[in-house]
Amino acid sequence: MYIFKEENRNKAAMALLAMQRHSWEQGMAMQAFYESGCMEMVIQLAQEAVYRSEPDGRVASIGVFDGVTDPCCTGEALLAAARKTGDETLQKGYEALLHWVLHTAPRSEEGILYHLNTCEQFWVDSLYMLPPFLAAAGYYQEALQQFYGYWDALYDEKTGLFYHQWKEDEKTYVNLAHWGVGNGWALTALVRMYRLLPESFETEREDLQQKLIRLVEDLLPFMMENGLFHDTVDDATTFAETNLSQMMAYTLYRGMEMKILPNLYGRTAEHLRDAANKCLDSYGFVRGVCGAPTFDKPGIAPEGQAFYLLMEQARMEYMENDNE
Repeated sequence: MYIFKEENRNKAAMALLAMQRHSWEQGMAMQAFYESGCMEMVIQLAQEAVYRSEPDGRVASIGVFDGVTDPCCTGEALLAAARKTGDETLQKGYEALLHWVLHTAPRSEEGILYHLNTCEQFWVDSLYMLPPFLAAAGYYQEALQQFYGYWDALYDEKTGLFYHQWKEDEKTYVNLAHWGVGNGWALTALVRMYRLLPESFETEREDLQQKLIRLVEDLLPFMMENGLFHDTVDDATTFAETNLSQMMAYTLYRGMEMKILPNLYGRTAEHLRDAANKCLDSYGFVRGVCGAPTFDKPGIAPEGQAFYLLMEQARMEYMENDNE
C-alpha cells in the first residue's frame, strides 16, 4: 500500500498507521494526512474517531478518558471530513465535539478549559489541541481567548520559553522544566492559528507573528550541532530528543511559506530536517522522539510520526512556492 510516492514518507505513514493511538494521537494522524491532502485517509480516521465517541461528545476515546482538550486535536480534520463527505455521522460527531468545547467541558472562572477533567490544570499541549479547532470552526474570538489564556499562564517571560503545566487552583507550576516538545506544541500552534484566522484579524495575526519570531529566536540557541535539542531544552543532562527538531522545521517551513518568517531560516530548517531524517529507521519509525506512552524517555510515538509527515509536507509546499 502506497500513500506517498516518496519512500521515506510512505514508510513513516505506514508506521504511524500501525501504532496504537490515544485521542490526540489519532488527531495528529488526521492532521498530518489532512495537511498532506490525503482526504480519503482523513475520512477513514475520522470515521473511527467518531465511532469511539463518549456520550459527552469527546471523540477518539480509547485508553485515556480524562482528557478535556486532547480529543479536540481531531477537530480541524474532522470538520474537513464532514464537509467533504456530507456524512451525517461525521457531522454529528463534529457538532457534539464542538458542543463539548463550548458548553460542557470543565473550565476556569475566566472560561479557559482545563487539560484534564480530574484536576484544574492548564497544559501547553492544549495550545495546539484546542484554539486551532475553534478557529477552524469559525469561533475566532473564543479561539483567541483560549489561546491567550494558555499562553499567559505557561509562558516564562524571563527565558522566553514555556513551562509544561500550570495548577490553576494553586497558582503554581507543576515543575519548572522547559520541556522541548511542549515548546514545540506552542510553535506549531502559532503557525496554525495564524493560518486559520481571517485577514480581518490583522492586529491579532501581527501579535502571533511577533510571538512566533521571539519563540523561534529563544529556542534556536539551544539547538545542538547535530540539529537536535535536549528533552528539557535548557538542561544538557536530559536526553537528546528528535520531535522538537521536526516541530521546529515544520514551523519554519510554514512560516516562510506564509511570509511571516524570512527565508534566512531556510538553512536552519534544512539542518533540523536532516537531523530528523537520520533518526528514521528502515521501518519508517522516527527514533529518539519523546516516547509514548510515558513521554519521559527516548522512543517512538504517533505524534513523532505525524510531525515527520507534517514537516515533509511543509517543506515540499515551501519549496514549490519559493520557486514560483
